Amino acid sequence: MDAFGDLLRGVRAQGSLFGSSILSPPWALDFVDGAPLTLCTVLSGAGWIVPEHRPAEEVRAGETVIVRGPMPFAFVDEVGTQAERIACGEHCATPESGGTRHRRGWHDRGDADDGATTLIVGAYPVHGELSRRLLDALPGVLRVPGGGESDPIWSHLAAEVAADVPGQQVVLDRLLDWMLVCALREYFDRPGGGAPAWYTAQRDPVVGDALRLLHTEPTAPWTVSALAERTGVSRSTLAKRFADLVGEPPLTYLTGWRMTLAADLLVEDEAATIGEVARAVGYSDAFAFSAAFKRIRGISPSGFRHTAATGSHSRPARPQRGPGEPTALRTDSPA
Repeated sequence: MDAFGDLLRGVRAQGSLFGSSILSPPWALDFVDGAPLTLCTVLSGAGWIVPEHRPAEEVRAGETVIVRGPMPFAFVDEVGTQAERIACGEHCATPESGGTRHRRGWHDRGDADDGATTLIVGAYPVHGELSRRLLDALPGVLRVPGGGESDPIWSHLAAEVAADVPGQQVVLDRLLDWMLVCALREYFDRPGGGAPAWYTAQRDPVVGDALRLLHTEPTAPWTVSALAERTGVSRSTLAKRFADLVGEPPLTYLTGWRMTLAADLLVEDEAATIGEVARAVGYSDAFAFSAAFKRIRGISPSGFRHTAATGSHSRPARPQRGPGEPTALRTDSPA
């Protein structure tokens, strides 16, 4: 598993909200639900995505904008439109111009004309620390032009949203997965796309191999020497190259990744003891695991589990970075 694929493993569509609308100007749709990720693509015509407190983004046919929640935003025919604003979300009635209520969201079934804009929206539910790690790598608004690898998806979406057939929701969910991966990959791969360091580092033949090993075998007793041997370079070469490209030493990166996995396990498996969670992410010593978790997350494992259960969990603390790792992750000692 690569670093990008591992993060997407925690981001899966299930019962997604989909909406489609054929809009004639003027219009103003307000998306107020604050979904963690919302994908908007224009099949024909054009419009403007207007995020709260951010510059407006024009979206033309074949283009996609991904908005990271919980920021609300609007889709309008033009900036400053005088159209009546209509709130759209999971329980939204359709635009007043003859639309019909739909169990998955809002649909305007009006007929298209020469000046109409056809919009498809997918509100993407994401959960857990794996998802949060991906969300933290994204800007508030991410724009992907048309003409890329995701183009074939749009026609499939248009046809499926318009239908009402058995298994439709499963198809929509999988299409949304496909669309999200392609759109993010296109955004990160383009010049100036603002890709996170761990994404661009995957292209390096040495660091990319090291990242794949850490993600495929996160519980292995890694040392820098062992990782260097598996990637076919010297220990010093790997250590410098990894730190230069990823921004932190290999074992510091591994510790952060293990704590991300552990955070989700603490929430998803309430019956698991702290020791069982520790072993599941490569620690034989529950005390060393708890110390590492508190250092990186700013809270003990049991405290994290409690606050998550009560809905008061806050954002994780920024990892403490240094030249080495204590106890379970010293630079050249097995984890």
